[in-house]
Amino acid sequence: MPGPNKKAVCLLSGGLDSATCLALARRDGFDCYALSFDYGQRHLTELEAARRIAKSLGATDHRIAKIDLRIFGHSALTDDIDVPKSRDEASMGSGIPVTYVPARNTIFLSFALAWAEVLESSDIFIGVNALDYSGYPDCRPEFIEAFEKMSNLATKTGVEEITHMRIHTPLIRLSKADIVRLGAELNVPFGQTHSCYDPDAAGRPCGQCDSCILRAKGFREAGLVDPV
Repeated sequence: MPGPNKKAVCLLSGGLDSATCLALARRDGFDCYALSFDYGQRHLTELEAARRIAKSLGATDHRIAKIDLRIFGHSALTDDIDVPKSRDEASMGSGIPVTYVPARNTIFLSFALAWAEVLESSDIFIGVNALDYSGYPDCRPEFIEAFEKMSNLATKTGVEEITHMRIHTPLIRLSKADIVRLGAELNVPFGQTHSCYDPDAAGRPCGQCDSCILRAKGFREAGLVDPV
């Protein structure tokens, strides 16, 4: 357990996983500094969800970093590429999906590391998962371990031994149903979260993209009703 006023930077997309991760960090006694990104994603409505969740779950601070990954594109989330719809689990589990954004978690964690260094925090939370979307190379445990090692070599506070960075991935081995159950235990406001990769103009989920399908499966297998 952390000591009094232990600070952590928590990556917060506005989705189910990152909200549960933030709630877990809060439960474990961290003062949470939530960090979201406006990176040119087509599902910008997730940022409104992130704002609501940060407030509901008692984040000490919430900041949105604006970067533009559309300059590189090459992802269905940042380029003129169709988001896959109505895929079965076998299709979702094979290969690296077109919704992968090149180096996204590396970039996001680098921003989180910078803020953690300013805060003299040794803790970063990220809601990556190696079971769902296992094709994402930047959600694997070996990537997280490598980034953590690099973090302690790359910062002034690390070199001066003020901090020893730890990247927390409490959801990395959980199924989506397990995450839903955990979120329910932690009183995550599921109705405020947003998971869809291709919402309509009003921000309503499409119900057919991989993220929507896996979310629905998670709630179904957990025996709970998704308020969204």
